[in-house]
Amino acid sequence: MKRLLLLFLLIYSALIGDAQVIPAPPATGGDSTQPVLILPGTQRQRYFRLDDGTELQVLAGTVGLRQGNTLFYCDSLVLNSVTKIFEAYGHVHIIDDTTQIYSDYLRYHTDIRMAYLQRNVRLTDRRSTVTTNELEYDVATKIATYKNGGRVTIGKSVLTSEEGVYNQDTKDIFFRRKVELKDPGTYLRTDSMIYNTQTKLTQLITETYIRDSSGRVIRTREGTYDMVTRQATFTQRTSIDDKCLRVVGDRIANDDATGTVQIEGNAVLIDTCQGVNILANRIFANKRTEAYLATKKPLMIIRQDKDSIFVSADTLYSARLSDLVKSAPVRAVDSSVAVPDSMVALRDTLALKDSSKTAVAVTPVKGKAPARPKTPARTLKTPPPAKDSTDRYFEAYRNVRIFSDSLQAVGDSMFYSFRDSVFRLFKDPVAWNKKNQVSGDTIYLYTKNKKADRIRVFNHSFVATEVAPGVYNQIKSTRLDGWFFDGNIDSVRCRGFAESIYFMQDDDSAFTGVNQTSADILDVRFLKGDLHRVIYRSAVKGTLWPIRQKNPLEMRLPGFGWFDNRRPKSKYDLFQ
Repeated sequence: MKRLLLLFLLIYSALIGDAQVIPAPPATGGDSTQPVLILPGTQRQRYFRLDDGTELQVLAGTVGLRQGNTLFYCDSLVLNSVTKIFEAYGHVHIIDDTTQIYSDYLRYHTDIRMAYLQRNVRLTDRRSTVTTNELEYDVATKIATYKNGGRVTIGKSVLTSEEGVYNQDTKDIFFRRKVELKDPGTYLRTDSMIYNTQTKLTQLITETYIRDSSGRVIRTREGTYDMVTRQATFTQRTSIDDKCLRVVGDRIANDDATGTVQIEGNAVLIDTCQGVNILANRIFANKRTEAYLATKKPLMIIRQDKDSIFVSADTLYSARLSDLVKSAPVRAVDSSVAVPDSMVALRDTLALKDSSKTAVAVTPVKGKAPARPKTPARTLKTPPPAKDSTDRYFEAYRNVRIFSDSLQAVGDSMFYSFRDSVFRLFKDPVAWNKKNQVSGDTIYLYTKNKKADRIRVFNHSFVATEVAPGVYNQIKSTRLDGWFFDGNIDSVRCRGFAESIYFMQDDDSAFTGVNQTSADILDVRFLKGDLHRVIYRSAVKGTLWPIRQKNPLEMRLPGFGWFDNRRPKSKYDLFQ
């Protein structure tokens, strides 16, 4: 029997080596706390019994302990068998799976597996390093906490905060109070945020300020931000300021890899370089191409000191005019055609007009090819050209409405170029200036210093002026050219099968007669926006009717229409 017992002890010693067992506290309520083992190599051990019966075990030299899968190393250690606490001093090192912690001092509760580290504390998980002076580490849950300031280093990124909680399993770090992130590409300041050291994804949960290396500034309250891809999704009211461009929205998705930004919910885009604001419920912007698309009740505001221009439509699109010219198909255009009848033809015309490249026919030359120069020509580096503020255009599709104090217009689609400052309206367009209405197949509205300067109407042009309820002066022709002065229409020239109905009035504004005339050309003069005089040129035919022979309410030229119900009455009509 003694031989069997001796053999058992030899086998047990071989299995556990020279490790010694520090007894675990008694189990309570099903608790099964793992014992603490003294690892081989510990040089000195001593036992002390205090007057109150407390037993202290002192380890010194190269001390190593193990509890479960967690290893503890230090220079010296004191274990209290009553409190189940050991205190470690000098070169403290904890190895817990992939997490390693270093400090000068450690207090560890063996029963609840809580570690309290102080002085020169450093925690690392291969991806990140946490440095602080005080750290709590829960071995059971793999959660580390600092409450008196700490720093986290992830590659070239450095995060600092007053408080932090690190979860080893999820790789999340929760930062609180005076949080700052600095790296070569980003500066972030907030009060609270969550950062994942594995995915490098940042969750923003309170007021946050972000600035990147390009100078772009983001202000938000909630969202996610990927430090690697620079992709971000913000789910609370957010603003992004990027040079000339400022965007604001309830929800914003930003992708720096493609340069795209999507703004939704009360979206605002402000282009300070162009003096343009866009309001919509959805806006897409591309930083690389400087293009943006607005849908869901979009409104464009061309800002100026007085009489800003408001434009609304189902869809608004803007991009660089030079990109439009490059992408437009260039084909033969008859120079006798003054105006294209569609926006596609308009793009072709712009391509021909603005392109700096000219096609040259090359004829092969027979004979020996010219010798190559011995000294190649030196290539001179030229600085990039300055940004052209006129290199931009706008397109509007469906239900286009334009409002300014001096002029209003509607149409199905619109094209506006900053290079020539012309609003081109297509498909049943109508324009109004005070009591005057102009309509036709296509309308070109020229502006100067962002004010109405000239108007051109092509095919079925018609001018109507209301002189009394239901009574209208009328002019129709194939082509119309008009000029404005100080915001009012000043004169009009009508060409091609021109016809007019003009009501004569006395000094008391009573109707005295009706002039119904046709001519090749009609010149109309206005006084303070009201029709004042009509001049007929070439092939004039007309009749002057006494007013008693004609009913003013029935005097209508073919194609007449009064479209006051389509007219925007104020800028607020465009918000509906």
